[in-house]
Amino acid sequence: MNFTGEIVLITGASNGIGKELAQQYAKKGSSIIMADIDEKNGRILENKLNNDGQRALFMPCDVSQPEEIQNLFQEVCTTFGIPTIVINNAGISQFKSLFELSADEWDDMLSTNLKSVFLISKEAAIRWKKHHIHGRIVNIASTRAFMSEPNSEAYAASKGGIIALTHALALSLGPFQIRVNSVSPGWIATDNDAFRKVDHLQHPVNRVGRPEDVAKACFYLTDPDNSFVTGENIVVDGGMTRKMIYEE
Repeated sequence: MNFTGEIVLITGASNGIGKELAQQYAKKGSSIIMADIDEKNGRILENKLNNDGQRALFMPCDVSQPEEIQNLFQEVCTTFGIPTIVINNAGISQFKSLFELSADEWDDMLSTNLKSVFLISKEAAIRWKKHHIHGRIVNIASTRAFMSEPNSEAYAASKGGIIALTHALALSLGPFQIRVNSVSPGWIATDNDAFRKVDHLQHPVNRVGRPEDVAKACFYLTDPDNSFVTGENIVVDGGMTRKMIYEE
């Protein structure tokens, strides 16, 4: 798949899955806009991509703040160009007892993980509709939208909301030839943690996932040739959510 000429906006791009997405799309010929609150690592990645002959721009942005999202789009579209692909990857997680989780903590998680997806998608779609751009959106959800551990209410709600928002946006934006899909990663190794054998073997494919596994799903969903796919959610978890568990 070749994404030469595309302008890809990726939120939460300074680390983890977002960082890998930025690097992978850059290798495919895209110009990259990276938005994140982690300016240090974002600038490092920006310099690396530009030094490698690619075109990249880092923009500090707290996606929980609507005014920062508006400023992001105004500056990027003026100085870099209108994004043609948006990947809503930014998110935070906090696993805290239901009995201790405050309303403010709940609101912060939902604002960062879910409301930002709506606001960023809206800002992109306004410009795509005006300029007749067939844009594509991929929202990074999670298998925790379908299965949970204790003390994950806010995170699970935000990820479940992303999947519902995805198919709602797909219907609203379909008449403008704008496609919206989501990817739900499972266990993805985003650092240098040591894994036990059992960590790998509990996956039917016998390994923990890698960020590039998520990137490949995003490639499929944003390829212009795949114009018949919208409102879809792709689970990238090595089959883990399909595996029945029995106590020995």
